[in-house]
Amino acid sequence: MGCSNVEFGAAAGHRPARSPPDRDPVRRLVEVLPRPLRFLGVGGLGLITDLAVFTLIIAHSPHPLLARLVSLAVATLVTWRLNRALTFDRSGRRQADEAVRYAIVAATAQAVSYAIFAVFVITALAAMPQLAVIVGAACGALVSYSGQKLFAFRPHRPAVGSPA
Repeated sequence: MGCSNVEFGAAAGHRPARSPPDRDPVRRLVEVLPRPLRFLGVGGLGLITDLAVFTLIIAHSPHPLLARLVSLAVATLVTWRLNRALTFDRSGRRQADEAVRYAIVAATAQAVSYAIFAVFVITALAAMPQLAVIVGAACGALVSYSGQKLFAFRPHRPAVGSPA
C-alpha cells in the first residue's frame, strides 16, 4: 500500500521495498502542509494514543502516575514512526541512530510533559487526570518540535575531509 514508509513490524535488519518519497502518495499528500502542521497532526494522533492507553489503564485502578509512564512510552513509539514517515525528511543516518536521537529528545520532552502532568494530577486536576495529560502534552510538544527538528531529524552531514 501507499504507507510503506511507516515500516511497522519490520523484522530487525529487514528493509521492505519502498517507493521513492516523491512517489509515495501519502507523503506527497501531507507535504502540502507546512512541517509544523504535520508535526501537530502527528502529535494529535500521539495524544489520542496517550489518552486512550492512559484511560484504559486507569480503568483498572493503577495509580495515574504509573499509568502515564506506560501511555507515554506507547505514544512515543507511535509519534516516532509517524514523524519519521510524514513530518521530517530523511536525516541520512541509520534508522537505529536516528531512533536513539529521537529517544533522547523524546525523553526530555516527555520529562517536561510528565512533570507538569504530575503536578496537576496530584493538585488542581486530581479529579480530571485526562486534562492533566493534555496540559502536560502541550508543554512537552513545544520542547519536542524544536529538538526533533534541530537534533533527531537534522540532516546528517559528513565531516569535512571524510569520504561521502
